[in-house]
Amino acid sequence: MSLKQNLLDLLKGENTRIQYNEEHAANKLAMKLSSLIPDSTRPLVVICIGTDRSTGDSLGPIIGSKLITKGMSHFHIYGTLDEPIHAVNLVEKINEIKERHKNPFIVGIDACLGKVKSVGVISLGVGPVKPGAGVNKELIPIGDIHITGVVNVSGFMEFFVLQNTRLSLVMKMADTIVETIALADLLLSRKEEVAKIQISSERINNLN
Repeated sequence: MSLKQNLLDLLKGENTRIQYNEEHAANKLAMKLSSLIPDSTRPLVVICIGTDRSTGDSLGPIIGSKLITKGMSHFHIYGTLDEPIHAVNLVEKINEIKERHKNPFIVGIDACLGKVKSVGVISLGVGPVKPGAGVNKELIPIGDIHITGVVNVSGFMEFFVLQNTRLSLVMKMADTIVETIALADLLLSRKEEVAKIQISSERINNLN
């Protein structure tokens, strides 16, 4: 199957699941992400959930810290290694973000646990991320769309499993997700440039 056909298939459904090391993974996810972002003036906010006190649960704040250094043009980034957003401060931070940004379109990012064959899978789709679900905690759902990474196996002693997740895997998955958002940011910039050119062309045609 060609990359073009593969991308078309990915864009059809609401949810996409890709192994972090699959060929062109970031490109495919970026196309999907940019297709889910509405054409509106709503501020775009990325909320990276997790804590650096647990290796598996550090996926979100690692992503947030890496994105901050990228200097996003369209996305406001929250949740970093220095200022993590986690179970204890989640409600407080969400309220602060919604006070700062009027009616934001939120991308929620979090680590999760899953089946053995799903470890390393990145999921991107419509609907909120549900932080704490993997360790049987009931926290408020976050986001209009979600990006999650399966960092380890669920089903037994989830806290222990998260704490003993390999950092190597977490870092590699974080790199793919960071590249995804950076590429989506670039796609949004190009989309704006095309829109400006179209508006200029229409104005010139109207003058003629």
